[in-house]
Amino acid sequence: MGTLTTHVLDLSTGKPAQGLDVELLFIEAGETSLIQATTNSDGRVDAPLLTPETIAVGTYKLVFRAGDYLQRVHGMKPADLFLDEIPLVFRVFDATQKYHVPLLLSPYGYSTYRGS
Repeated sequence: MGTLTTHVLDLSTGKPAQGLDVELLFIEAGETSLIQATTNSDGRVDAPLLTPETIAVGTYKLVFRAGDYLQRVHGMKPADLFLDEIPLVFRVFDATQKYHVPLLLSPYGYSTYRGS
């Protein structure tokens, strides 16, 4: 049963990134916003972004709103932000599989991968 989940880890603090806003969009034939969520104390959203009932084959974009988080947690000023919004575009090719898209974040870089 397919799902999509995410979480964010702050590499510069070694802790989960709590309170980071995330938006999921479906981007086949335009962009449709599907859900907006905020990471919890474990750096995860409370429920899957896509469930077995809502997941479909297609192209998606996860937008991590890192700028607000970096200002709040790291005391960065807006003019000093290197990263503000981080868009990750990926494809669901089998709606029966589980997709986990984590973000490893620091004030000046990030990494992602398909997790389990």
